[in-house]
Amino acid sequence: MPRFSYTGREPNGEMKSGMLDALDANAAAKMLLARSITPISIDAVAGGSAQSEVKVNFLTPKVSLDELVILSRQMYSLTHAGIPILRAVSSLAESSSSLRLKIALTDIISLLERGRTLSSAMHQHSEIFDRLYVSVVHVGENTGRLDEAFLQLAGYLEREQETRRQIKAATRYPIFVVFALVAALVIMNIFVIPKFADMFNKFGAELPVMTRFLLGMSDFFINQWYILIGALIAIVLGVRNYLQTPDGNLTWSRKKLKLPIIGKVVERSLLARFCRSFSMMLQAGLPLTTALNLVAEAVGNRFMETKIIDMRQSIERGENLSRVTQASGLFTPMVLQMVNVGEETGRVDELLAEVADFYEREVDYDLNSLTAKIEPVLIGIVAGMVLVLALGIFTPMWDMMSAIKGQ
Repeated sequence: MPRFSYTGREPNGEMKSGMLDALDANAAAKMLLARSITPISIDAVAGGSAQSEVKVNFLTPKVSLDELVILSRQMYSLTHAGIPILRAVSSLAESSSSLRLKIALTDIISLLERGRTLSSAMHQHSEIFDRLYVSVVHVGENTGRLDEAFLQLAGYLEREQETRRQIKAATRYPIFVVFALVAALVIMNIFVIPKFADMFNKFGAELPVMTRFLLGMSDFFINQWYILIGALIAIVLGVRNYLQTPDGNLTWSRKKLKLPIIGKVVERSLLARFCRSFSMMLQAGLPLTTALNLVAEAVGNRFMETKIIDMRQSIERGENLSRVTQASGLFTPMVLQMVNVGEETGRVDELLAEVADFYEREVDYDLNSLTAKIEPVLIGIVAGMVLVLALGIFTPMWDMMSAIKGQ
């Protein structure tokens, strides 16, 4: 997109200059007028064409959830204050610190100038704004409550952000311990066990089974490390390729909910996301089947997505929501009762929001106690390593000391 340098006058009389991307000089003038800047001069920058696209590569950071939260909050404030959409998006494009988001907002400005709606312009950048985001904006445009739509999106994204932070905080300690154990295993096999192997060879005594196992593992680490690395790479690539297949993705999505200790946490987190996004869709005014279709994509679990799609298909066949939720097998009896009451009273969206709060509280409790549940497992692993090391190293040393004393 061509780049222009401009000089203009603000409403208070102050002069302002800068750079902007636009299709042509007329489009640049319209963008400045939308920002309440009266253009005085607009000049094309030599070599400015497609400058922004050249800067973006695979190393350019993607738009984070934090930036989307800030964007939604700012759009709510600007639209609630009555500022025109074009002017609001233009001001956010100038102040954005994310290069990808800045480029997307600049392109959205050009699409708005050509008569496109905000939701359709955002849909052109699906890598940043997913279908759920675009759908809520679309409903807000059609109902004249765009500010409320952005407020709903900001609240939803903030809850998603908080859940991710809690998961990272809860798993940070176990991940650190696992990496420390792997590092200790590598160091022990490369530097420690070979020293004992030389000492054992000098005595020439028959070694216990556990000692021979440790010496063989150390020899494998030192002399055949390329096989180990090759096997690890093959396993990682094989698992990744399998998970990218429809069957592999579905299988892993189902197994993930049955994992010991963390399976229930993952399941409740997904159900909280489902209830929260479903409630937001209904509050925005989307039809029930359309909301279920969008929420199925937003959940982020292929197995649960198929369950939600089955719920939508059952509703299309004429069944009610309470019956299809019970048939899905995803929810507890308490949740099913709340959905049933919500359907009878016409407050499904409100009660789904309460269900989401319930699941989020459960997730908070589970995450707070996750470290306490994992610690015994980690301690058992460390104890096992110490036991193997003691049996493999110290047992033959004690035998040799006894033999020396007997002589």
